[in-house]
Amino acid sequence: MPATLEVESTLTDRYQTTVPETVRRALRLGKRDKIHYTIRPGGEVVLTRVEAPEVDDPVLGQFLGFLARDITSHPERLQAIDSTFVQRIQSLTGGIEIDIDATLSADDE
Repeated sequence: MPATLEVESTLTDRYQTTVPETVRRALRLGKRDKIHYTIRPGGEVVLTRVEAPEVDDPVLGQFLGFLARDITSHPERLQAIDSTFVQRIQSLTGGIEIDIDATLSADDE
């Protein structure tokens, strides 16, 4: 049976507290994340991390809709990408690995 870890924090005069580091790590909490409280009948409170729903970007959706309408209305405007341009892009980005799931650094937020 895994060991139980216990930590404490103190309420301020305004009923606020800092979530202890061990709890933040256990719940994988970051700045601006939300916490869900489940209060059980015996008075026990369970904290869980609220998983943010994936929200579509309304501006991007509108832009993609605009592109789709424009392509449908004016297919004659479409142009093939020059192979030299593709090679140039590949030379600039080749060998660069990106972890899409990696957390952004404080400078990138």
